[in-house]
Amino acid sequence: MSNGDSGIVHVKIKFLFVSIEGLIGDLAWQVLKEGHEVKYFIREQGEKNVCDGFVPKEDDWEPLVDWADTIVFDDVGFGEVAEALRKKGKKVIGGCAYTDKLENERNFGQAELKDAGVNILPSWNFESFDAAIDFIKQNPGRYVIKPNGDAQNEKELSFIGQEEDGIDLLYMLERYKKSWAKKIKSFQLQRFAAGVEVAIGAFFNGHEFTTPININFEHKKMFPGEVGPNTGEMGTTMFWCPLNKLFYETLAKMQAKLAACGYIGYIDLNCIANSKGIYPLEFTSRFGYPTISIQMEGVLSPWGEFLYALASGEKCELKTKRGFQIGVVIATSPFPFSDKSAFKKYSEDAAIIFKKPMNDGVHPGDVKLEDGEWKLAGESGYALIITASASTMEDARRLVYNKVQNIMLPNMFYRNDIGTKWASDSDRLYTWGYLY
Repeated sequence: MSNGDSGIVHVKIKFLFVSIEGLIGDLAWQVLKEGHEVKYFIREQGEKNVCDGFVPKEDDWEPLVDWADTIVFDDVGFGEVAEALRKKGKKVIGGCAYTDKLENERNFGQAELKDAGVNILPSWNFESFDAAIDFIKQNPGRYVIKPNGDAQNEKELSFIGQEEDGIDLLYMLERYKKSWAKKIKSFQLQRFAAGVEVAIGAFFNGHEFTTPININFEHKKMFPGEVGPNTGEMGTTMFWCPLNKLFYETLAKMQAKLAACGYIGYIDLNCIANSKGIYPLEFTSRFGYPTISIQMEGVLSPWGEFLYALASGEKCELKTKRGFQIGVVIATSPFPFSDKSAFKKYSEDAAIIFKKPMNDGVHPGDVKLEDGEWKLAGESGYALIITASASTMEDARRLVYNKVQNIMLPNMFYRNDIGTKWASDSDRLYTWGYLY
């Protein structure tokens, strides 16, 4: 079913997308627009109306396993299920028990990186706030607090220490002890390192990485200038490129481990790079959000055919645009927090209005299509991802913010500085020899 060396198929494929919170609707919609058959299941009751009107929805996914040619899982937590389906001969995009653990248990992920020969920052795992407080008192310094397990999805709980003696971390740990002890069962303290925060990502076909690779720069804070609570993501800049030093010193060293577990999908390693080295911070062993939407801006290959080839274990290469891609998240209340009453009051069913027709660069988040209108759905307030591509980062910025100005949505907010750090970050990465 392939056309030779490219590993890309040219047939109508049946795709079953399986989601916890409705994160993968944009990709499902793209695959549907390419002419494939798509069915989409969302588990969380409050998110079930996400993507209504864009793609066909289902109340259950397991009865559709035999119908599907390819099954796509969008998050960690499906690893054991995905493994079992692969053993039955199904073509599956998604994790495995090993890669779920890489993301969910930070100390395990760091240990696996070290075992693979990757440089890591010193870190310590704790299951007691008092033990962590005593540790900092005895070892003053700058650290980063990172919850393990499900709590790491609450992005506002991550905290980067600013004081060299760690006094701010002591205050924060006392606060967590009072307010979050039931949610944060374990957490990691990682030594702080200054430098450029950069992520290296690539698709993996169960045997090896595909090319090109993706280099991306996340903007996690809510407000411009990296101020405010962590949101998970307010925007990202990226580019596709051949294999380079950033890849060889990080993800490349994990190839044998990923092949051993048969991982199929996208995997990303967020790092701090400086003149002394590249230090991985955390794995994302799944699609990233809004990363996948911004990647769609830069990928020329048909997504349905690429995903089928990837799930088949074929050697395949993405065709991508030259230059840079940028994405800006448009959100409303209560994002990035969880507050159903706030969503109902300020955002539920709010209509998204386009001042002029937009033919590209508009990606639905938690949105439904109803009576010809795009309306907010779900409960999060995560509305749109607006994307653009250009030969320079500055041109990409200009294009994407022109598109943003075309959007009307009550109470919407976004960051207006996505990509402004590229000039200084790229200079440093080139000077240190990581880009060439």
